Amino acid sequence: MSSPKGTVIVTGANGGLGSAIAEQVSSEPKFNGYHSLFAVRDAKQAPALESVLSKESHSHELVSLDLANLDHVRQVAEDINARVARGEIPPIQALILNAGFQDFGKQIWTEDGFDVTFRANYLGHWLLTLLLLKSMNKESGRIVVIGSQSHDPYDKRNESTGVFTEERYKTVVTDQAGFDAIAKGTWSSAKEDPSWRSGFRRYGASKLFLVMMVYGLQRRMNTDPVLDNVCILGVDPGTMMTGLQRRATWFIRVLIFQIIYPIIAFLIPNGPVRTTGQSASRVLHAALESSPELGASPKGLYFLGEELYEPSAESRDTHKGDLVWKESVKYTHLEERETILRNWQ
Repeated sequence: MSSPKGTVIVTGANGGLGSAIAEQVSSEPKFNGYHSLFAVRDAKQAPALESVLSKESHSHELVSLDLANLDHVRQVAEDINARVARGEIPPIQALILNAGFQDFGKQIWTEDGFDVTFRANYLGHWLLTLLLLKSMNKESGRIVVIGSQSHDPYDKRNESTGVFTEERYKTVVTDQAGFDAIAKGTWSSAKEDPSWRSGFRRYGASKLFLVMMVYGLQRRMNTDPVLDNVCILGVDPGTMMTGLQRRATWFIRVLIFQIIYPIIAFLIPNGPVRTTGQSASRVLHAALESSPELGASPKGLYFLGEELYEPSAESRDTHKGDLVWKESVKYTHLEERETILRNWQ
């Protein structure tokens, strides 16, 4: 194998945090020896990623991945698994679930009737992870979920937005019907609230499910004799200037994220607004390095930047987490032969 240290997979690598992660993992000397797969929606049209990879860099490839299309997720995972099995690329050392979509009230659905925010942010990532477990480094592999303050209606960082003021939005998962409403986009729909807030709540719900996955998947792997050394953890990168706001109004997209936030980041380097480079360093630290706060085996941990952080109570609710897991199995039509996870149902 040309890269004995392992394969690093990053989803959503074209722009924002994803490109910053790609730039660092493919150029910094301490990451030399890894082979990187940078997943983007269309590998032929990834200008932001190509610009950061234009200089001499470590071994890497671009891979097309449409997370909103579960058939395509399966095809990509099958190809990666086959290449690892043949020894063309080394086992996966880090799977970084970075890709994100926020519609800012301009809601769209998949052809089969699912909210794109739900499908692209959560369900596609959940399926990809379950399928790729067979190719993880079974001794020290890590899965890193990119979290967000939006997953927690009680996070004080959300107070000024008024997004979760109404009582009906303070609890996200109630029962199977409630989860179905989020999946189909009828919960906090743009029809009932055409402002950016409806999209932020649905984005937050998708992030909540990802944080639930940190705890749900780790519990299942801990009792699996093959996967009990694999870790999954979450990192909230904080407020950044990224392409996530591309569907927002001019006021949000330009005035706030391109003018005001960069000024704050410049004047207060370690303040509430971070550069994508700063956040990328924290993500890669969680994915590939060791430290006192991480330990040798960072199982089921969640960080806000570099600090250990407690996510929402709802994300840690085992009963709700199991409900979301079972519905995810149903919505993806996952079959036993597709994953090596013993307790997959």
